[in-house]
Amino acid sequence: MYQVKLLGESFSFKDVKEVLAKANEEKSGDILAGIAATSALERVAAKQALAEMSLHDLRENPVVPYEDDEVTRLNQDGLNETSYNGIKDWTVARLREWLLSETTCVEDIRRVSRALSAEMVAAAAKLMTNLDLVYAASRIRVPAHCNTTIGLRGRLATRLQPNHTTDDVEGVTASVFEGLSYGCGDALIGLNPVNDTVAGVTEILRRFDEIKRRFEIPTQICVLGHITTQIEAVRKGAPCDMIFQSIAGSEKGNAAFGFSSEHIREAGALLARQGTGTGPNVLYFETGQGSELSSESHYGADQVTMEARCYAFARVFKPFMVNTVVGFIGPEYLYDGRQVIRAGLEDHFMGKLSGIPMGCDCCYTNHMMAEQNDLENLSMLLGQAGVNYILGIPTTDDVMLNYQSNAYHDVQAIRESLGLRPIAEFERWLEKMGIMENGKLTPRAGDPTIFG
Repeated sequence: MYQVKLLGESFSFKDVKEVLAKANEEKSGDILAGIAATSALERVAAKQALAEMSLHDLRENPVVPYEDDEVTRLNQDGLNETSYNGIKDWTVARLREWLLSETTCVEDIRRVSRALSAEMVAAAAKLMTNLDLVYAASRIRVPAHCNTTIGLRGRLATRLQPNHTTDDVEGVTASVFEGLSYGCGDALIGLNPVNDTVAGVTEILRRFDEIKRRFEIPTQICVLGHITTQIEAVRKGAPCDMIFQSIAGSEKGNAAFGFSSEHIREAGALLARQGTGTGPNVLYFETGQGSELSSESHYGADQVTMEARCYAFARVFKPFMVNTVVGFIGPEYLYDGRQVIRAGLEDHFMGKLSGIPMGCDCCYTNHMMAEQNDLENLSMLLGQAGVNYILGIPTTDDVMLNYQSNAYHDVQAIRESLGLRPIAEFERWLEKMGIMENGKLTPRAGDPTIFG
């Protein structure tokens, strides 16, 4: 039992899970789940209780029991015990202050991150303002290497998403060339397929590989089918740099997605034998606040804490890319632009503090109380926070998934505004193609006929 007296009113929280839930910033998903604070005053009281809680308490009280859940077990068993013993008596407030202190070096943050459980990471995020989340994340860099290196300071990459309503290969190709002509695609050329079949995935992968080889593009390719479909396609000879899977923060949530950790290990081993990426990082994961509530696999925990557990799961497998699809699930979980911006900043911070190479699909669905300005605000804030990559799609409108994200040309505006560049190898390729010069797009940019 945790008790707080605030402004003459007493508040009681029965356990760590309730403190975490009620300390969360307002999210429509937590309200839908019936676990949110009922007033701003109760939220502040929960934050006070959380601030005074020890990291040891958080480790000993995971929101999903150890014996019931492999995500919990992977997280708990993977912590660095030496580092943990050095910080276990810290309060969450002390962890927050340490992360924000200018005297704390990046190497120490990376070392301590291996001692932080998902619940600790989520707790720190709940005590931070948006500016705190930007500043703390900007100090952390998590690079990874597949064919190129992502996540270095001064770089902002993009996943080029050329989705098509029928997976028509020529239509997809036209969209790829347009995106490349705007300087997109250094993180990944990656399509969400309409038809999750081995034949369909293989056809698109072969076209991506053909484009990559013909124009000698230093990047990665992937088709975001189900992990089992991709595994079978690679077994049958499809060229593939990375294998993708959406993940959740509990074993039950992952089962609802149709996979387990064994599938991920199988995918990594397969790519080591037959993949076209150089590695060592050859996996790609996507997440999003609220997915566990959708599949009734949240165990009464709030969506920020469950999202942090996704990152704890991801880091076990050393991926090349992870991104939150921050507004994709809809207003049931993130109601409006304010909640989307907050969630994007939380997710990015928690991912980097967990030690994974973190990106963000800054997006919303058309039935949300959000607009393109909200996404552009979030994209700029994430650029300042040092996000590894964002997405680029034609004219901000994904005609297959029916949601809004960043346009192909948005990323360059952010790069130039913040003094950022594409991944170094890709930038040199853009210069060779005449698309970029001295960090800026040339008059040839935006003209896909240069690939004719």
